[in-house]
Amino acid sequence: MREAKWKDYELIDCSDGERLERWGDIILIRPDPQIIWKTGHNDPRWKNAHARYLRSSSGGGSWQYYKKLPEQWTITYGDLTFGIKPMGFKHTGVFPEQAVNWDFAAEKIRSAKRPLKILNMFAYTGAATLACLNAGASVAHVDASKGMVQWAKENASLSGLSDRPVRWLVDDCVKFVQREQRRGNKYDGIIMDPPSYGRGPGGEVWKLEEQLFSLVELCMPILSDNAEFFILNSYTTGLSPSVMEYLLGVMLIPRFGGSVSSSEIGLHVTSTGLSLPCGSTALWVGGADDLIS
Repeated sequence: MREAKWKDYELIDCSDGERLERWGDIILIRPDPQIIWKTGHNDPRWKNAHARYLRSSSGGGSWQYYKKLPEQWTITYGDLTFGIKPMGFKHTGVFPEQAVNWDFAAEKIRSAKRPLKILNMFAYTGAATLACLNAGASVAHVDASKGMVQWAKENASLSGLSDRPVRWLVDDCVKFVQREQRRGNKYDGIIMDPPSYGRGPGGEVWKLEEQLFSLVELCMPILSDNAEFFILNSYTTGLSPSVMEYLLGVMLIPRFGGSVSSSEIGLHVTSTGLSLPCGSTALWVGGADDLIS
């Protein structure tokens, strides 16, 4: 399992369906349904958290505040700085487990020793975009939420990257890629982090496992002939890492060569020394380069 190396974020403990987390100096408790073990709450910070997200039996939930919180605070990962704030549906604006993929993309960009164009789809608040910009690439950042794109711009400013070559695009990812096909635009790397559920151009509800093949297929014409990487993320329980690896393998290797791998990504739990799985990633790398294990 691949794990990120954080200083400003820490998964302190996890038990009975909840995570105890440190975001900078702020302690939050958030639900996680895969935490099926009940190992006690021995760390005193379980009783001294700033806030806890409580799920509602009717769906959704809300934050319960025990201490006054700033409207927003910042955490850093290497050279990158992110604004953090409690949001609806338990989120904070950053998925810390994804830092392994930020590092992977940045390493590929730096080692290419040529200017790279990267497409970040379903790009959220822009952590992967910032990692690519910081490594020297130009990026098309695409997300359907105007609020998330604005947040990404603010993170770029916090990280001192506002002057880097980036297009901030509030757009449907499928429609954007279709237009890029017609324009003949190509990308040297693609990062795809689609939601488990979404809505198609006509408003129809779709499930990722039913649409993932067509999403990846849609991107084939906009990958450059000497593309460096394709990163595919998923939090969908029905999509195993091996399934995503196979998908990228049969679609990319016959046309572009290269190699594929996959793994769970997770977070180190301080209290136990174990790893909490948080999602899956499949990686394609162009040419004969070795993949990060």
